[in-house]
Amino acid sequence: MKILILGAGQVGASAAYHLSREETNEVTVVDKRADVLRELQDRLDIRTVVGHAAYPEVLERAGANDVDIIVALTDTDETNMIACQVAYTMFHTPTKIARIRSAEYMNSKQLFSQDAIPIDVRISPEQLVCEYIEQLILYPGASQVLDFADGRIRLVGVRADRDGLLVGQRIATLKEHIPNSEARIAAIYRNGKPVVPDGDTVIQENDEVFFISDRKDIRVFMSEMRRLEDPVRRVVIAGGGNIGVRLALALEHTNQVKIIERDPERARNISEQLNKAIVLVGDAADEELLLEENIDSVDVFCALTNSEEANILSSMLAKQLGAHKVMALINRVSYVDLVEASSIDIAISPQQITIGSLLAHVRRGDVVKVHSLRRGAAEAIEAIAHGSPEESKVVGRAIGNIDLPKGASIVALVRGNQVIIAHHDTVVERDDHVILFLTDRRKIESLEKLFQVGVSFV
Repeated sequence: MKILILGAGQVGASAAYHLSREETNEVTVVDKRADVLRELQDRLDIRTVVGHAAYPEVLERAGANDVDIIVALTDTDETNMIACQVAYTMFHTPTKIARIRSAEYMNSKQLFSQDAIPIDVRISPEQLVCEYIEQLILYPGASQVLDFADGRIRLVGVRADRDGLLVGQRIATLKEHIPNSEARIAAIYRNGKPVVPDGDTVIQENDEVFFISDRKDIRVFMSEMRRLEDPVRRVVIAGGGNIGVRLALALEHTNQVKIIERDPERARNISEQLNKAIVLVGDAADEELLLEENIDSVDVFCALTNSEEANILSSMLAKQLGAHKVMALINRVSYVDLVEASSIDIAISPQQITIGSLLAHVRRGDVVKVHSLRRGAAEAIEAIAHGSPEESKVVGRAIGNIDLPKGASIVALVRGNQVIIAHHDTVVERDDHVILFLTDRRKIESLEKLFQVGVSFV
């Protein structure tokens, strides 16, 4: 697949990295900064073009007349929108994806269509990050909470501790613990390496366990891995940027929310947008300010400024002063593991959260959702099974008889409104939404082929 990425910023560079790792993709990146492109080309097998992302001449040099997908990820909404318009009008590019940061644009229903601005998929990293943090606050103790099938089923990552009811026991005993509910342990990471779970696998303390279940059963299964934490009440947000304000708006009616913002004028503007949340003017790394705000009684401290160094320092200080849980927005993926090994509970990587939205549109077969996990080493995928048993390699077959690549497992099916936890004798039917976990993303091509139907399928 030929993919043209516009913008070599943090999100664009991350997209280039993930997409160029797949041998079937040919990736070209456009950016005005020649030095940034040189550095990117030294690391990745990609083609680069220097120039303004929305100029027709630059897009022509980048091969826009021959690409399958254009992904506009510059830091300017208007540039991204114009680039997609030019690609549609002049080069008839089939699929156009654009990063749109402004809520004013994102909320417009009539602005984006083939008759107006022809963007097929809009991606807002700020909105995705906000939704991601909301889920972590809703399920305290989880390290990741990922939606499938419009939220009917969720994949949850959780760190096992000694208070978990299943810790130290075989997975097969899960049925005895919770006889009237079903879940499936999709993967286990022990000391950073994947362990293929089966009934005889024993859950150990500090294992990172990913399980999938109906959303109504999540807390029950979390209690099998660790002691359940009390619901989050008090939240402090450091940084009044787009993400901080979005999160405050989402939480202020169910939680006690405070935002700390350094810029007095920005703080005044934020206070006019919010209904219940309190806006404080100050530095989130100011020990005196945090003590005045009783940081030791705060359930979650979220550092969401545009400076990852400030996020790291303020989160570590908040934790030291007694905040129950701290989260920090980290842009450099190489920092994430280092940060989580320190006193910071959860490092939030916008690139890792955003990349799944892109991957869902470049996968072959009918893939409707992709979540990138473990810094891009693993993926959780939702694909739709099409075709008849004669045309499809999965339809009409029991899961135990499907030739899945090593490291891949089918963990659940969604059939209409029914959630089915997968077992080896579960038969996949036409139009099922199949939820898969892949511990080795290098096998993604083999997995894609399973969900491609024969040429006779209409």
